[in-house]
Amino acid sequence: MFMPPGFQIALLAVLALALIAVVLRIVFGGKMTPEKRERQRRQILNKQGRLGEAFITESADHMIHYIYSVHGVRYTAAQDVSALIEYLPPDHERLIGVAYIKYIANNPANSILICEEWNGLREVTGRHLLPVKLVDDKAIGHQA
Repeated sequence: MFMPPGFQIALLAVLALALIAVVLRIVFGGKMTPEKRERQRRQILNKQGRLGEAFITESADHMIHYIYSVHGVRYTAAQDVSALIEYLPPDHERLIGVAYIKYIANNPANSILICEEWNGLREVTGRHLLPVKLVDDKAIGHQA
């Protein structure tokens, strides 16, 4: 099939502009801050992650350390919760114990305890550990 030279030049110009637009998007628009990248990771884990059980070993400052096992492999992890302080119970230092995590099935080392839309932590209320459920951006303990 023969195309006139003018059409070929126009087609090449359109392809070149599209390629330049893609390159500019990658170079200038593709840079995410570490905070945005971490929030995006949490959102993906919340939507695509599998639910598992973990044991919180330490909760100090803005880090929660935990261990969990997937298919017989033990993982040790920590989550920086400094951006999620408003979703934590007031005395989050007392959270040591059982909690829920979400992890990616093909990369179980990628896990979270809490994000903006989901919370696997347990709130310490009196003598009982109650699961924390997020409703309208507020942590509300509910009875089992």
